Amino acid sequence: MDSQGQVEPRVVWAVVESGIGPLLLAASREGLVNVVFHATDAVRDRAVERLASRLGTEPVEAPGSPLLAEAIRQVEAYFAGERRDFDLPLDWSLISGFNREVLRELASGVPYGTVVGYGDLAGRVGQPGAAQAVGTAMGANPLPVVVPCHRVVESGGGIGGFGGGLETKRRLLALEGVLPEPLF
Repeated sequence: MDSQGQVEPRVVWAVVESGIGPLLLAASREGLVNVVFHATDAVRDRAVERLASRLGTEPVEAPGSPLLAEAIRQVEAYFAGERRDFDLPLDWSLISGFNREVLRELASGVPYGTVVGYGDLAGRVGQPGAAQAVGTAMGANPLPVVVPCHRVVESGGGIGGFGGGLETKRRLLALEGVLPEPLF
């Protein structure tokens, strides 16, 4: 129950502005469960429908929810250049198996301002030949930015792919000082 004695919904969401455009943040009672890039109305509606289907409950728009308050604060601080690490409870229920193992390693083992190759990350989870599978795991990441899939790059120096678009990946890496800021 919240401070007014109301039962908190199982999943809440809000759209917040960021340095890379609007982000949808969704949280359950276990923690932050989803971050969605480019959260225009159409993208937001599809994301909320997907969450309802996958989690078996209708997400409720609740930007003032205590379940979201700290996530919103930390995301805003990150984009303001005031925060390097996220310290949030995460709900991993949207991902499992190898993908979850890789994302947990990424979250704990690749700090702000650094990058790792797909193959290197595969090796860290004991699957040195699974670079392509790591790419698949990055594409399936339900918690981008907070679980920093933008920090995974090609071993030959290429930027690699990114579900939020390459320009978004470049901007995140520039924010962290890995790439220079675009001139215009």
